Formats: sequence, structure tokens, C-alpha cells
Amino acid sequence: MTITFHGAAGTVTGTKHKLTLNDGRQYLLDCGLFQGLGRDTDDLNHDFGFDPTQIEALILSHAHIDHSGLIPRLVREGFKGPIFCTAATRDLAEILLFDSAEIQTYETEHINKRRARRGQPPYEPLYGPEDVKTALELFLTFEYDEWFTVGRGIKACFTNAGHLIGSAAINIIVEEDGETQRVLFSGDVGRHRSVLLPPPAEPHPADYIILESTYGNKHHDIRFNTIEELQGWINRVCVERGGQLVIPAFSVGRTQEVLYALNQLSLEKRLPDIRYFVDSPLSLKATQTIKQYASQFNERLQQVLAIDDDPFDFPGLSYIETVEESRQLVKYEEPCVIISASGTADAGRVRHHINNILGDPKNGVLLVGFCSARSLGGQLLGGEKEVEIFSDAIEVKAEVGQLPGMSAHGDCDDLCRFVSSQDAEKVRAVFLVHGETETQKAFAAKLELKGFKNVVVPAQHQEVVLTSGSKEAEAA
Repeated sequence: MTITFHGAAGTVTGTKHKLTLNDGRQYLLDCGLFQGLGRDTDDLNHDFGFDPTQIEALILSHAHIDHSGLIPRLVREGFKGPIFCTAATRDLAEILLFDSAEIQTYETEHINKRRARRGQPPYEPLYGPEDVKTALELFLTFEYDEWFTVGRGIKACFTNAGHLIGSAAINIIVEEDGETQRVLFSGDVGRHRSVLLPPPAEPHPADYIILESTYGNKHHDIRFNTIEELQGWINRVCVERGGQLVIPAFSVGRTQEVLYALNQLSLEKRLPDIRYFVDSPLSLKATQTIKQYASQFNERLQQVLAIDDDPFDFPGLSYIETVEESRQLVKYEEPCVIISASGTADAGRVRHHINNILGDPKNGVLLVGFCSARSLGGQLLGGEKEVEIFSDAIEVKAEVGQLPGMSAHGDCDDLCRFVSSQDAEKVRAVFLVHGETETQKAFAAKLELKGFKNVVVPAQHQEVVLTSGSKEAEAA
């Protein structure tokens, strides 16, 4: 058996890992969209590096677009096999993928207007709503800890990854040529001290581990009080300076964490009396969907639900749905908080709001998640004095900051804890994916100190042979 890393190899997006059995059958783990990689992004999303018609089945760890966002493209190019995931992942993927198709259609119209003026041929979007509809018909859902057959000689089981409602680590058992091999794909590993979700479940024993490493060289400060810091930002920007605070946040997961924190301040009578806007129809749909899976919240949130039937709502909160309402919000001049996607500020309505407020020092931009260095959010966090938005150079005068405690990704300790149930002596190789290269090198060294003797940082499209017995993985 071999594994080929067609995404999230040296990057934190575009997750795709292909298992090829000895008889040639191919299976895919996730099929994510590349994001925030500048001019390289488009080429990476158009070239899978493999033939979609040859993929027997896809196993999906969770709904985030960097893990699911190219599924409709895969289907458009000929994939017809089953897509295995949890029920919550299927429901969240539906709204995320339709939103992605809508954004592409909208952006393609603007791109093609410019291309037409330059005499260039029209640009084709990656996929459209019909491709999403066709893809959703292929989804098959299973519960956590329920083994299911993926194909002849291969079965899998989801265990809770604690990263997002429905998120899962994928445990795989492959039996071929009289040998049994066990592969664990972590998906994205959540935090053991998550605000909303229980800690990640213990995965099954594995011979080979594909492990995310987003925060592999960092530690989330458990002393950091997200709610107090958020209140401080609102007071400083909106109350004291009379400005507007824009919070870029992914619609699924992060927006709900921000709303939950604001709701806590409201319950404690500490939330400043200003307007709060969520400018994202997707966020509204996602919040409604997530509330349908309240049974998957952690014990602390279950206790909150006993006294507050909606922990994501509070007085003063409004959702912006239509494009016209969003345009009117850009013209709004009163102090307010605007939460809008995307979390890296690379796409979506949030760019319009940042463009509007960035040039005034009374305003603020507060990032609440990981941003790659090349994304707009990453440039702002990196201290750039000028950024490009909608092809215009914008001077950065607004205050820029980050809530480091608000991350759905586990840190170095959480990742080590996730693999702590594994017998390091029996694990033949650990492949670090979904992380930046320098981070992965540091994390690899830490894992080696913990006894994992063969830690590999694969390159894009690199193929590795998963050998049986005492042999270690070998690059093909």
C-alpha cells in the first residue's frame, strides 16, 4: 500500500491524502480547497495530481472547506464513489459547499469582466451549485465508533476529533496479501479545553499516523481569558474611541465561539450597549445547524443550556443576509462589532468591511484564528503598513490584534496527548501534514523525543510506500 500527499503538505489547507492498495484500488482521505496561497492557489485547486475517476471512495474527516471544498470539483471530473462522514459533517458540508459555489459564481463574474476588457478568454469556476447537488447524493453517514466497509479488505471507523461538530479522526484497517495494516488520519485535532466541545476521543491503535500539525510548535496559554480580552477590545475600540471592530471569523465553528463569548458577557451584564452584526448568511445557517447537534456539546455548555436555550444569541445581535443589507452595513457609521467571514480575511464580505475601516486609527481588526502568512489576515498580523484589497493599496492605520486563546486547533500538548495512547515502538511512521514547514520540523523533533522513531514531513504529491512487518515507510 502507498500513500500520496496531494494537499496540506507544507501548507495548512487543501488536505488530500490518497491511499493506493497493492491491487491498484485508490481511496481518498479528505478533498479540501487550497486557500490563502496567493497566486499559486488557483493552479493548486485546478490540478488534483491524480485522476478523480480512479478513486473508489472518499472518507471525509469534517466539513471545513479546506478539507471538503474540492469535493464538487472531484465529482465534476468523474468521481462517482461513496463519500463517508458523520451526519453533522454532511449537514454542515451541504451549506458550506453551496456557499462556496455561490462565491465562485459571484467572483467569476467580476473576473471575467476584467478578462474581457483585456481580450482574455473567460475563466471557469471550479464548480457550480449543480456539482454540489450531485456530490451530496453520494454522502453516506455513520456514527462515531461504528465500523463500516469502505471497500473489499478495507474498513474504517470515526472517532471524535473535538475540533468541530461532527469532526472525526479516521481509523482504517486494510487487509491485503495476508497482511493487516492500520492507518490513523487525525483530521484536525481539537483542544482538550474547548469552549464548546468535549476533548478528542482516544483513537484506535495504528501502524501509520497522518497527523495534523497546525500548532505543532506552539502552546495555547491556558491563563488567557478570551472573554475578558474580547470585552477589552470592544471597550477600547467601540466605547472609548467610537470606532468599529471587525472580527474575521470562519462561519462554521469560530463564529459560534465568538457569539458564545459575547453571550456570556451579556448574561453577566458586561456587554457594551452597542450593535453587533453577523454579516454572513452562511453563519446563520451554520449556527442553526450546529444547534441541532446540541447533544455533542461539552458538559459545561450542557449546563449553560439548562438556563439559556440559545447560547449564541443575545440582545443587540443582528444577522445580515442579503447583499444589499451588507452594502448598507458598510455605510454604517456608528460604533459596532461586525463578525464576518472568512477567518483569514481572504474572501467574502469581511474584505469590504476591512477595506472600509482600515484607514482610520479609531477602528480595529481582531483576528480569532490561524492565518497563513500570505493571507490578508496574516499580512495584518505581520505588521504590514500597507495591504492590497480589491487591487488597491490600503494604508493600515486601524489597530490590529488577535485572540490567541480562541482556536479550535489543538496546540503542541494537545497533539501529543492525541497520540499518547499509541505505542510509539509499534508505530512505523508518523506523517506530519496540515502545517507550515518550520512548525513541522520543530514538532517532528518533539515527537521523536517521545519515542516516535520515524517522523516524516512529506512534500506535495510525494508518494510513500507503507511497508508491513518491521520495515519502515519508504519514499517511492
